[in-house]
Amino acid sequence: MRYVKWGFWLVVIGFVAVFLHYNLPRHDIVRIVGTEVRRVDFGENSIFWAAPDVGTATATSRDVRFINSVRPNGKTLVFRNEDTGWGWPPYFKLDSSDLQAQAESLISTSADPIWVSVTRYGWRSRWLTIYPNAVGLKVVPGPDTRIIPWGIIILTLLVIVLLTIRAMWLQFRQRSIDPLFEDASEAWDDAEEGAKGWFDRFIGRK
Repeated sequence: MRYVKWGFWLVVIGFVAVFLHYNLPRHDIVRIVGTEVRRVDFGENSIFWAAPDVGTATATSRDVRFINSVRPNGKTLVFRNEDTGWGWPPYFKLDSSDLQAQAESLISTSADPIWVSVTRYGWRSRWLTIYPNAVGLKVVPGPDTRIIPWGIIILTLLVIVLLTIRAMWLQFRQRSIDPLFEDASEAWDDAEEGAKGWFDRFIGRK
């Protein structure tokens, strides 16, 4: 039973870790090499795509904006550029058209690179055909620029909140719930003793 309990909590922790890893913001420093709009047919991987642009109809096939980039090590990285609207994750991104125009203005060559920090969430998987969603662009001095890790900061604050809630719950249980159980246990013992005494008298036992 102990192993089942630990297995359950490991599954819960793993699920939460994957959920946060996908949804928390991260930064990639890249050089933008192009933008495009492609028609995408959504299938089993549709949960990894955002909603259509605000004001457009929902469909199983639509045009999606993409931002093509190259990392400092020469590896390519493609971002999708979709509105998140008022849904999940709560980035409230409503400016994918403006972001696409900004990306086009930052296209550069390897001879004269413009390094850009792309704030994004999500994963890139060729097997699942999914792309991280870009939510912000910022020009940086170079490929070695350090960016504030907002995801780590948010995760730290979340852990602090959870630990605070746990401490408050333990105090509440110690002060309010545990005494009730103790009183109930004592009342049960008294009732049990009373019933035993009544039964002894009933059968004439001294």
